[in-house]
Amino acid sequence: MKIHFIAIGGSAMHNLALALAHKGYQVTGSDDIIYEPSKSRLNEKGLLPEEFGWFPEKISTDLDAVILGMHAKPDNPELFKAQELGLQIFSYPEFLYEQSKDKTRVVIGGSHGKTTITSMILHVLNYWDVKVDYMVGAQLEGFDRMVHLTEENDFIVLEGDEYLSSPIDRRPKFHLYHANIALLSGIAWDHINVFPTWENYVQQFQIFVDGIVKGGSITYNEEDAELKKVVEASENTIRKFPYRTPDHTVEDGTTFLETPEGPMPIEIFGKHNLNNLAGAKWICQQMGVDEADFYEAIASFKGASKRLEKIAENRTSVAFKDFAHSPSKVAATTAAVAAQYPNRRVLACLELHTYSSLNAEFLKEYQGALNPADEAVVFYSPEAVKIKKLDAVTETQIAEAFQREDLKIFTDPKDFQDFLFGQNFENTTLLLMSSGNYGGLDFEVVKKKFD
Repeated sequence: MKIHFIAIGGSAMHNLALALAHKGYQVTGSDDIIYEPSKSRLNEKGLLPEEFGWFPEKISTDLDAVILGMHAKPDNPELFKAQELGLQIFSYPEFLYEQSKDKTRVVIGGSHGKTTITSMILHVLNYWDVKVDYMVGAQLEGFDRMVHLTEENDFIVLEGDEYLSSPIDRRPKFHLYHANIALLSGIAWDHINVFPTWENYVQQFQIFVDGIVKGGSITYNEEDAELKKVVEASENTIRKFPYRTPDHTVEDGTTFLETPEGPMPIEIFGKHNLNNLAGAKWICQQMGVDEADFYEAIASFKGASKRLEKIAENRTSVAFKDFAHSPSKVAATTAAVAAQYPNRRVLACLELHTYSSLNAEFLKEYQGALNPADEAVVFYSPEAVKIKKLDAVTETQIAEAFQREDLKIFTDPKDFQDFLFGQNFENTTLLLMSSGNYGGLDFEVVKKKFD
């Protein structure tokens, strides 16, 4: 098959392009800008566009399909040409469904934890050499790509994002996968630029549960009251499996999970990650991995990339980088670090970087999120607000939203870096939370502070 990608450089899109090339498809693509690591990975496989930009002449009737990425605009000239020629145009999730129509689709959704849960499942399956197709939102240790597609594997494990499918398809991605086996980790309002009300956001999860293939199953976190209500109210003829945070203890910075064989030390920590683990165990059992085998495999799971990723450590101190940006994730991650290192100073730094977090009204959702930390810092770039064409937020609005009198707020990258590099990290846990990079923070310099 000949496939053309419009906006091939995205994190998800370039991984799908690599997966299809690996499968033997002829792949071409276009984009107006491509960042690392996508650029190098595409170049290595001969898939990097020779020239950046949009070229309608690349679109012709000998293409079997066009895959449209979210980075493209609805008026993209290559999209116009594909529509004019009547070509099959797929969004990313639509094409994944086409590739997996004859497989058992395992879809992991929820406002938080879905990447980690998907990663846990794939780690366990890989440990026991169980071959599956997959799509996950982070690069995993031991896996070449974030997407893997075959003709022969029976299962496909899909991370189910609730964000939009493409510029011309406003449906959430996870609606299009038609799950046979599903998991939902929780519901916490996000993506307010698309789902402007809480009710509208919750409705997307109701649609997802009602869309699970009849006779399938939903595994859900019963500690989330809203999610519990959504699942229990669904009249879909599916099996319902609740899970909750398992018993565990923390001793000298190590978390021990209670198992039928006794306490077992694990690499990950935090109540939210233990909750994720419980959900992953249920899914693995439905895929044929028994409980004892799950525990043996999960003991070596170190976490998904950018999720509570340990970047530096010495005898008395440690630094973590985390992708957390939504209020629920920030609160869970900060609480986890404080609980894991109760006898150390916790310095938590959060960059407000997304559309939601830079919205003055939505900011109120962050109240108390940084409270478990001994010291709390918020960084945001007024320039990022302008680029996203949002109304300006002020330091006063941020201070009022977080409701923490000693909160330090920085808007200049240099001022933030001067503050950070001027710290004494003796007996300290540093937590850097962002989906950005604090205006150009050099994490290698951060690491050296812990040498």
